[in-house]
Amino acid sequence: MTAPGRLDVHAHYVPDGYRAALERAGHDQPDGFPWIPAWSAEDHVQVMDRLGIERSLLSVSSPGVHLAGVDTADLAREVNEEGRRAVVGHPGRFGLLGSLPLPDVDAAIAEIAHCADRLDVDGFVLLTNVDGTYVGDTSFEPVLRELDRRAARVLLHPTSPPCWEHTSFDRPRPMVEFLFDTTRAVVDLVLNGTVARHAALRIIVPHAGAVLPLVAERVNAFGALLAPEVDVLRDLGRLHFDLAGHAVPRQLDALLTMTTSDHLHYGSDFPFTPEPVAAGAAGRIDGADGLSASLRDNTERLFARERRKD
Repeated sequence: MTAPGRLDVHAHYVPDGYRAALERAGHDQPDGFPWIPAWSAEDHVQVMDRLGIERSLLSVSSPGVHLAGVDTADLAREVNEEGRRAVVGHPGRFGLLGSLPLPDVDAAIAEIAHCADRLDVDGFVLLTNVDGTYVGDTSFEPVLRELDRRAARVLLHPTSPPCWEHTSFDRPRPMVEFLFDTTRAVVDLVLNGTVARHAALRIIVPHAGAVLPLVAERVNAFGALLAPEVDVLRDLGRLHFDLAGHAVPRQLDALLTMTTSDHLHYGSDFPFTPEPVAAGAAGRIDGADGLSASLRDNTERLFARERRKD
C-alpha cells in the first residue's frame, strides 16, 4: 500500500455472530445475493493493502439487524461491540459506523449514546427502510433529531424494498432494486423537509447517488407543487455521495450535474463486492485525473471531529 492511501466510507463486516443470526433468520442469501461473503478483520486488512486502502469505515450491510426471531437491540449491541474490537485490534486501519436497532426508537436512541460515548464510532449506518418503514418516516424523527444534535455522519444503505417479490424478477436485489430504494428514500427525506431540518446531519448516499441525478429535475418540478417550501436542488446538493460500484465513467458524469466534487467519497463495498471487481472500480477512479486525491481530502474534512458538536 502506498501512502497516503484511500479512505473507504463504504465497507462492510460480517462477524461470526451476525452471520449466525442471518442464517437463523433465513438470510443465507441476503437480498438474493448468492451467499454471505466470508469475512475476517485480518483478511480485510490484506485486501485493503492490495487495493491501496489506508482506512475503512466498517458497517453492517443489508438486511441489517432487524431480523425475524432475533432481539434487534441485542444484535445491534453485539455487532457494534464486534466492530469496536476490530477497530482496536487493527489500529489505524478501521473505523466504525454503528448499527441502530430500528424500528425500536427508544432502543435506537440508547444505542446512539452507547456508540458515540462508549465505542467512539465515526458515524452510523441507516437502512433505506426497515420492514417497509422508510428512514424519513415521522416515527423515526426522534432518532434523526438525536443524530442531528450530535452532528452525526450517516451512511444511508439500501435494502430490499417491501415490494421486491413483484419487482426483482427473482434477480439479486442489489443489481437494480437497491438503486431505486436509495432514490426513493432520499427523495422522501428531501421532500418531507428532513434534510433541511437537520442541517448538522451529514448523509452519505451510496453508489454515486443511485438514480437521483437522472430524476433530480423531475423531483424538483413536482416539489414545487407538493412541497413548495422545500428547495429540492439545494437540499440534494447538501448530501454526500460515495462512489462504490460502477461510478466511473457514466454515473459520475451524471452525479456531477447535481453535486460538486468536494461531496464525493471513495467506497469499496467489500466484501459484498468481490476484490477483483473492487479493484477494477478503483482503477477507473484512479484513471480520472486528480479524483483519488480529492476523495481522500473530502473524507478527511467530513470526518474531522474537531469541527463537530459534542
